[in-house]
Amino acid sequence: MRRAVTVAVTTSAVLAGGLFAGQAQAAAPPVPSITAPGGFVMNNGTGAALFGKAADTRRSTGSTTKIMTAKVVLAQRGLNLDTKVTIDKAYSDYIVAKNASSARLIVGDKVTVRQLLYGLMLPSGCDAAYALADKFGTGTTRAARVKSFIGKMNDEARKLGMRNTHFDSFDGISNGSNYSTPRDLTKLASSAMKDATFRTVVKTKSTTQKVTTRTGGYRNMAWTNTNKLLSTYSGAIGVKTGSGPQAKYCLVFAATRGTKTVVGAVLGAPNETNRATDVKKLLDYGFAK
Repeated sequence: MRRAVTVAVTTSAVLAGGLFAGQAQAAAPPVPSITAPGGFVMNNGTGAALFGKAADTRRSTGSTTKIMTAKVVLAQRGLNLDTKVTIDKAYSDYIVAKNASSARLIVGDKVTVRQLLYGLMLPSGCDAAYALADKFGTGTTRAARVKSFIGKMNDEARKLGMRNTHFDSFDGISNGSNYSTPRDLTKLASSAMKDATFRTVVKTKSTTQKVTTRTGGYRNMAWTNTNKLLSTYSGAIGVKTGSGPQAKYCLVFAATRGTKTVVGAVLGAPNETNRATDVKKLLDYGFAK
């Protein structure tokens, strides 16, 4: 009788030990190694940090800056997304002078604010960014309005507690002091994704928009999202790519699986392929944590 009890206890102990060992293994996925010099991942629901690599080191951010451009526009009181903005020659001249990414806006066309947001976030149009900064800044001259708009971007960064961020442009083409960190950009994305219009825009893979021409006719503008994650990672819902000579390859990303949303950023990846690999590793890790 004693022997039977002993065997039963021993068997139970082995089963329990195996169960606990399995739970411990499942709860601790291996921390990924990424090529990007900076990265951060957060559970969007709880705000818990899941991964960090030089998460608070300031770096050039390229066009991920445009997340803040969109956020400032969407925060305007009494915003009417159907308000039309006339495309000025200054916007196209800027694109040419800076050799910048473009939404290919046509001078004289009347484009709605909503359409400009698509042109800003999908093809990463610096012309769309300029048009929005000019429209929503305050001042009697274009230069004053742009300066005012960039001031609003920095005000919003302070409100969000982005302590290692400064904007000196509306599109990420830096004048020497445009920088942020993986942690700060993750905070920004998490906040921006609370806006339904922003969420709709950044998860759109492609769109064709009918805009009004100078003569009152119409033309179709077709834009494709530079964020290939939307097509290559199950559950991806955004957010924004960025690149440049200083910034290298950046991506602020978000994905949802079930009830869990993971948001994060990688900055300074050496190329597009490494950027994509890094982000997928971080998302997989974020969902496994």
